[in-house]
Amino acid sequence: MLLNTYLVYKEMYYGILIPVACIMLILYIFSLEKILLLAVFATPLAVNMGDYDLGVSISVPSEPLLIGILFFFTLKILLEGGIERRIVRHPVTLAIIFSLAWMLVTAITSDIPLVSFKYLLSRLWFIVPVYFGGLMLFRTKTNIRRFIWAYMLALIVVIGYTTWVHQGYNFSEKAGHWVMSPFYNDHTAYGVILALFIPVMVGLAIDKSVSARQRFFAILAVVILCMALYLSFCRAAWVSVGFALGVLVLVKLRIKFKWIAISVVALLTVFFTFKFEILDRLDKNKQDASANFIEHIQSISNISSDASNLERINRWQAALRMYEERPLLGWGPGTYQFEYAPFQRSKEKTIISTNLGDHGNAHSEYIGPLAESGFPGFLSVLFILVTVIYTGLKVYRKAANAQTRLLALSATLGLITYYVHGIMNNFLNTDKASVPFWGFVAIIVALDLYFSSKEEEAKS
Repeated sequence: MLLNTYLVYKEMYYGILIPVACIMLILYIFSLEKILLLAVFATPLAVNMGDYDLGVSISVPSEPLLIGILFFFTLKILLEGGIERRIVRHPVTLAIIFSLAWMLVTAITSDIPLVSFKYLLSRLWFIVPVYFGGLMLFRTKTNIRRFIWAYMLALIVVIGYTTWVHQGYNFSEKAGHWVMSPFYNDHTAYGVILALFIPVMVGLAIDKSVSARQRFFAILAVVILCMALYLSFCRAAWVSVGFALGVLVLVKLRIKFKWIAISVVALLTVFFTFKFEILDRLDKNKQDASANFIEHIQSISNISSDASNLERINRWQAALRMYEERPLLGWGPGTYQFEYAPFQRSKEKTIISTNLGDHGNAHSEYIGPLAESGFPGFLSVLFILVTVIYTGLKVYRKAANAQTRLLALSATLGLITYYVHGIMNNFLNTDKASVPFWGFVAIIVALDLYFSSKEEEAKS
C-alpha cells in the first residue's frame, strides 16, 4: 500500500498490478488447476501481439499463463518424483513423447535451428500444461465439464462479437472471412473450433446425469455454434461435422473396424485407379465460393479457378518436393514458411501465392510435418491420431458408466472433426486450437485411466 501510494504520487499507475501478480503467484503455487481453467477461458479472447524486434509472436494473455503453468508444473513434478507410471505408459502419451522427441532431433538438424527450437518450446507449453496438467485436473468428471464450459463461455462472447460485426456487412461471404478478427486470424481458424465443440456440446445436452438447467444451456450453446458455423463460410469445417456424423452412424450401427478399413482401402484404390478421370472431372468445376450454401459446398472440389483450393495444392506440392529432397529429417519444425518458396512452380502459383513466407504454412496437419520433420514426423502425427481415436472408441464400448461412454464418444467425434479439417489446414501451432485439442485428448485418456471400469470410477 505504501509503495502504491508513492507510485500514484509519482503518477506511475502500474503498481496496481502488484496485488494481481501476488494473487497469481499464490494460485500458481497452491492451486495450479485454477490457473489452467483461467488460461482455457482466456484462450478464445486472447489477442495475438504480433511480431516484434525479437521475431516473437505471442497470444496474450493465454500463452503467458500457459508458460507459467509449464514452469510450475515441471517444478512440481520434479519435487514430487515424476508423473504417474500408468500415465507415461499409456499409448497416447507414448505417441506424444515420440512426437516431441523426434521434433527435438529435427530441431537440432534444422536449417533454421532458432525457429525450430522456438516451435518446439511453443509445442511444450501447449502439451505439458493442457495434456499432462489436464490429466491431473480430470480425475473428477466435474472438472472435465468445467474445462469444456470455460472455453465455451468465452467462445460464445467471441461468437456474439463476430455476429454483431458480420451483420454490419449483411452477413456477406467475403466479410465472413475476417469479421472474427482480432480473436481468430480468419474464418478457417474460427470454423475449426466451432466444429470441434459441436459434438461435445451435443453430448452435454443429452447427458441425463447433469441438471436440467445445464442441459438447457448446452442445447442453447449447440444452436449458437451451428448458427456461427454456417455464418463462418468455412467449407472444411462443414465437411468435418458431416464426416463426424457419418462416424457416429457407423459407431451406432456397430460396424466392425475391419470393414471400415476395407472400405477405406477400396475407396483409395478406386481413386488411384481412376485418378486422371476424377481430376479431369474436378477440373471442369468452375463454381467459386459463394454465399449460397449449396454453391459454397460445390466449390470445395473446384481445382480450376478457386484461388483458395489452388493455393492449397501449390503449398502441398511444394511440401512434397521438400520431403523428396530430405525424406528422413526434413527441414526443421516450423521452417516450412521460410523454405518453401524455391519449391514452387510458376504454373502452380496463384494470385495469392507469395515468396515471402508471410501467408501461412503448408495448410495440412499431415503434409506439413512430412516436409518439416520427414517421414518419422508424419508417422508421429498418425500415431497420435490412431491411439487417440482407438482409445476413445474403446472407452465408449467398454465403460460401465453411461456418462463416461457419452463423454468419450463426444470428445472423440470432436477430435475427428479436427483431424478431417487438418487435411486442409493446420492450427496446432496456435493456442486457439491447441488448448481444446490437447484438452480433449487428455479427457479421453483420463476417462480411460480413471473411469473405464467400476473399480477405477469408485476410486476417482
